[in-house]
Amino acid sequence: MTPPVATPPPARPLGGVAVGLALVLLAVLVGVAAERATAPATNTAAAAGVTPTGRTTTVAVTADGMRFQPDRITVPAGDRLVIELTNNDQRRHDLVLATGAKTAILARNGTTRLDAGIIGATVEGWCSLPGHRRAGMTLTITTTATSTGTDSHTGHAAPTTEPAPAPVIDAMAEPTAGFTAHDATAPPVPTGRIHHVELRVREVVREVAPGVRQQLWTFNGTSPGPVLRGRVGDTFDVTLINDGTIDHGVDFHAGALAPDRPMRPIDPGERLTYRFTATKAGIWMYHCSTMPMLHHIGNGMYGAVIIDPPDLPAVDHEYVLVQSEFHLGPDSEPGDLAKMQAERPDAVVFNGYVSQYAHRPLTAGAGDRIRIWLLNAGPNRSSAFHVVGAQFDTVYAEGGWRLRPDDPGAAQVLDLAPAAGGFVETVLPEPGRFPFVTHAMVDAERGARGVIEVR
Repeated sequence: MTPPVATPPPARPLGGVAVGLALVLLAVLVGVAAERATAPATNTAAAAGVTPTGRTTTVAVTADGMRFQPDRITVPAGDRLVIELTNNDQRRHDLVLATGAKTAILARNGTTRLDAGIIGATVEGWCSLPGHRRAGMTLTITTTATSTGTDSHTGHAAPTTEPAPAPVIDAMAEPTAGFTAHDATAPPVPTGRIHHVELRVREVVREVAPGVRQQLWTFNGTSPGPVLRGRVGDTFDVTLINDGTIDHGVDFHAGALAPDRPMRPIDPGERLTYRFTATKAGIWMYHCSTMPMLHHIGNGMYGAVIIDPPDLPAVDHEYVLVQSEFHLGPDSEPGDLAKMQAERPDAVVFNGYVSQYAHRPLTAGAGDRIRIWLLNAGPNRSSAFHVVGAQFDTVYAEGGWRLRPDDPGAAQVLDLAPAAGGFVETVLPEPGRFPFVTHAMVDAERGARGVIEVR
């Protein structure tokens, strides 16, 4: 196997946001030192009601593994606090205090000093990069007065403005007249045995339901990303190029190899090339591998790789449906990580848009054999795929045949956990509209539906 190759990023000023794959949480406590100083504090928002001591407490803090260490600092009330922040992580971080003091974004191995001002109350701090605070990257500053119960907690006041509300999805709303549905047609099997794949990370604002726009993190500008296809024994040369503003990586379930280097996140402007060989059949998920992974998958960074089982017969129509969820943030902003963690989707969809195939149906002729590949990208909901008015005479799931046309029985659903995949086949004998749904009843009215129109 060709070893991973990463080209160095071009020189550029600090200020991008980057997230890294934290496989081990490392804590490095550098220590606390007190020193005398007479310089005035630059931020006194946390000093109300306290008499300045004229002293400065300097604390060394490291950022590593999505944590600050130490994550709790105790300062004598009235002291000026200076934080010496070092980023020992492979991803970028910053430190923001509720008083308004903040650092620049630090690259790997970067250091900076933050003047937190005179401390007279509890002050909360966090990394402001997407998802880091929710993932646990927080810090608390307390005073010696806190332990005696006299602290007023003025340092973690709520923001003065409420966050913008998330838009509301109407799963029954009609798209505009010019709307074009995501093409669900499966790509043909390529003739070659080595497939060169370029995936560019793009952060784009897209309509995800009529009148509802979200900022998505994508591979090649679409969510789901492009469907890749091959056969058992084929080799994929994958080049990931990060054209976004935060760092991203990619994990291909279709390959089996140690994730340490090929699946590591790369910074904006970087690229990473690696090779894997598909040794097993199935429809496999690929997705961003950057922590918090839930946020990256939930915000659009996923796609499918089809590796055909040997001797897979041709059919009249072959479609690919990728089930996923939207957890809406404010209009044209990224998805809400808190909703993802709470498993509260605003919609469950096929191929990245609410109810699109109910308004722009998939098509077939009476008596045609139809194969539908399914991937449940999640990140949370299970899938039970069903075509109303149809029975499946062929079911293939997670690498194994459950049912073939010569078997005496038939199936009504293909059930898939998050990240699982398979396909079903059916023959629809007469003209009409055959709805398809995922039978997660709690989500039945939230858009996980479409139609096969038989002519």
